[in-house]
Amino acid sequence: METLRQLLAELYNVRGLIEWGGTLLVCVVLFIETGLFVGFFLPGDSLLVTAGVFAGAGHLKLAWLLSLPSLCAIAGDQLGYWIGRKAGQELFRREDSRFFKRRHVERAHRFYETYGGKTIILARFIPIIRTFCPPVAGAARMTYSRYLTYDIFGGLLWVCSMVLVGYTFGRTIPNVDKRIHYIIAGVILVSFLPAIYHAWKYRRQSVPNPPQVD
Repeated sequence: METLRQLLAELYNVRGLIEWGGTLLVCVVLFIETGLFVGFFLPGDSLLVTAGVFAGAGHLKLAWLLSLPSLCAIAGDQLGYWIGRKAGQELFRREDSRFFKRRHVERAHRFYETYGGKTIILARFIPIIRTFCPPVAGAARMTYSRYLTYDIFGGLLWVCSMVLVGYTFGRTIPNVDKRIHYIIAGVILVSFLPAIYHAWKYRRQSVPNPPQVD
């Protein structure tokens, strides 16, 4: 457990990750987060915004940061879709393990049932849901051409919006290098708000209404 805690601490040190691996590491993290079940805990949003801050400060190339991570995020989703397509309903009966939680699949399925095709776009902006939505779409046998269209649009929108938010911070905030830890903390907090909101909404829906008294 101590090793796992150390690993998580390193993973959420997004500034250190970018300083060490640059755009290439951002690509790897996004592919794992969107394509493999073990990536649901990775800090995709905060990593993209922080990379944008670095680009705004002149440490990374914006063009590469907009294009390559977008391709990797889209490619990761394709892998997730085909895993779900092959696994089908077995995905919903799979036993929990350290890196797989069936409740995440079920939550993504409810999200998919609620929002339909728009889920592929909306899920990009919600941690955990974006990892498990592609296999759910595959298990539901969503038409691949339709899925791919939504996914390309959603992948480009997610990556470019996150990076450009960070880029704007990097270009407009004086001495951004000295304030980047505040920006990262704010980004991490904001990135978890959608997940917190949907968890709260689901809990409210799960609580039965009290019986009416005549």
